[in-house]
Amino acid sequence: MKAIRVDEFGEPDVMRLVEMAEPEPGPDQVLIRIGAAGVNPVDTYIRAGKYAAKPTLPFTPGKDGAGTIEHDGAGFKAGERVFVCVPVTGTYAEMCTCTAMNVYRLPDKISFEQGAALGVPYGTAHRALFERGQARSGETLLVHGATGGVGTAAVQLAKAAGLKVFGTGGTDKGRVLVRQNGANEVFDHRDANYQEQIMAATNGRGVDLILEMLANVNLARDLKMLAAGGRVVVIGSRGPIEIDPRDTMQRDADIRGMMLGHGSQEKRTKMYNEIADGLAKGSLNPVIGKKYKLSEAPQAHQAVMEAGAFGKIVLIP
Repeated sequence: MKAIRVDEFGEPDVMRLVEMAEPEPGPDQVLIRIGAAGVNPVDTYIRAGKYAAKPTLPFTPGKDGAGTIEHDGAGFKAGERVFVCVPVTGTYAEMCTCTAMNVYRLPDKISFEQGAALGVPYGTAHRALFERGQARSGETLLVHGATGGVGTAAVQLAKAAGLKVFGTGGTDKGRVLVRQNGANEVFDHRDANYQEQIMAATNGRGVDLILEMLANVNLARDLKMLAAGGRVVVIGSRGPIEIDPRDTMQRDADIRGMMLGHGSQEKRTKMYNEIADGLAKGSLNPVIGKKYKLSEAPQAHQAVMEAGAFGKIVLIP
């Protein structure tokens, strides 16, 4: 099979398309023919050797993917359409293996490209909203960076759960997407007055929950936009930031970090079953931005870290 292999940590060009033997599924594992693989910022950190848990070299990147079961076994039948989270072997390949408990059936109306947007982005958004953020129907949520894979997922999940959703985007195209996804209010986070605009939209009360994709830039301002008892869930950050702790004191506010991998298997299973149910009902509809060939993985890694995110980036084997 064709697959991307990383022999050394480094820049995007360390990823090379090679011929490899198909992976052999172990006990309670399935072999999946990949229709599309998702590209996430975390993939770039792992490739560069800057992630806390470094894989053993050489390795094939990729945590997200969707495709078809290759052989009967472990509760699945050959040909079934599925998406995966936490695969055993990387998804930047024509085939991958995954433990059966981390494989979920994909509704027929959802494309493989959309299925490749589920594992990390929808899982991250779901855990940030409901487990770490404790979002409740009727609350006001700000998705700070609502145009990328996680942001679009968060808007859709929150709307389905009955929250009032505010979203920000840095481009006209992105803000149109946020509105199309169901956000009640949309703001330009490059506008010097966006903070005042958000506060005005809440009549000065502030928002109950913020999902923050770039905390090293935005966290200090986020704290000033919270209502009493508000929470900020930090999903992404690329460096340090200075904040005023008084902003948390004045509001009884919480700053909560999160990582998708910290959730238990029991909670993960429940979460992805709820996501699959949302797909079937039509309340969730992953947005695909750019598609690249498997051989273009280096370009995809550059694109996923650029400003102006728009939907999910995927690789097509």
